[in-house]
Amino acid sequence: MANSVDMDPDVALRLFEEGATLVLLGVPQGTEVGIDCKSWQVGPRFKGVKMIPPGLHFLHHCSVNSPNCGGEVGPKMGLFLNLKPRDILLATWDPKEEDLDFSASQSEEEVSRIRATLRDLDPFLGPYPYEVMRKWVSLTDRLSEEVATGLQPLSGRICAFSDVIPEVQLRHTKDRAEQPRNDAACQSMKEGLDRLPRMKPREGTEMRFSVIPEKMYPPGATPAQITQCSLDRSYALETVLQKHHQLQPLNLLGELQFSFVCFLIGNVYEAFEHWKSLLALLCRSEEAMRKRKDLYLGLIAVLYHQLGEIPPDFFVDIVSQSNFLTSTLQDFFQFAGGSGVDVALRKRAEKFKAHLTKKFRWDFDADLDECEPVVVELPDGVTVD
Repeated sequence: MANSVDMDPDVALRLFEEGATLVLLGVPQGTEVGIDCKSWQVGPRFKGVKMIPPGLHFLHHCSVNSPNCGGEVGPKMGLFLNLKPRDILLATWDPKEEDLDFSASQSEEEVSRIRATLRDLDPFLGPYPYEVMRKWVSLTDRLSEEVATGLQPLSGRICAFSDVIPEVQLRHTKDRAEQPRNDAACQSMKEGLDRLPRMKPREGTEMRFSVIPEKMYPPGATPAQITQCSLDRSYALETVLQKHHQLQPLNLLGELQFSFVCFLIGNVYEAFEHWKSLLALLCRSEEAMRKRKDLYLGLIAVLYHQLGEIPPDFFVDIVSQSNFLTSTLQDFFQFAGGSGVDVALRKRAEKFKAHLTKKFRWDFDADLDECEPVVVELPDGVTVD
């Protein structure tokens, strides 16, 4: 592991004196280890990372089979760490779990021992990849330790593949007898799917994202209100903010960044789906755009950096060739240009639109399908004559 960018000597000295250290012992050679936006395959001398700038970081790793066993790469696992100046975190590799065990960090005696031998360890510690620091900060500047801790699983581990178990444990013969039989050919895809055991995330391993309401309208809403709430999702957005980010609404931008990082670096597809849902909610909330200037100025800044990290055709639906992002942002730019929107926000949105049009060649001025019927769900018992 080596830095590909020459670091300013003053910065290097400051990071050497004030930076945090991750001591990672026993990591098998060839394991893919990374911190923030950079990863590498560790060699035989690797024992950790030094000169880490204080703050929030994402440590991630993948187990790799030896070339003799096929060289397959396992699912990525990661966790967010908030490091203070001169912090030392100690972890040892657990070969059974193929994971890092940080329990030694709870022992002051162990940490003191490592601190006393840090000079001897120094040749085995790779420097933090300082060249990615600017990118990492731009992707997480709205993400606090509190928000990250509240969103990641209770287990403390973010895994690319969900750890699932059967909803029904089938411990008894009677339970197994009640399950669909699998000794005959399926007559349809649905039948085949119905025969599969129903699975659920293992307790403590699920992401704790904000829950976006399925119904975008308030209880007892009239058909007209339901239609309005389907066109302008401000009610649903305010519901999410009140329930999950009441004290600090701008933390929703931190959740947007958390989701993006978990997908971009952690390979968590569920996080990508949540990112899309949050983005659609924000971009299609016209009334909120008039009321929450700071939230939307922040959204533009967050998206500017996020969209700089992905290829322009990434969001294209393979089946329909439609671009989720252009249609979502088209609504955003339309609302941002409406009456009652703060002048500074309107101008920022116009600049952002011009930037995206130039960089990605996305057309936000195509005719909107204003005549398309809007299908809405009516509450039970409500009918339209």
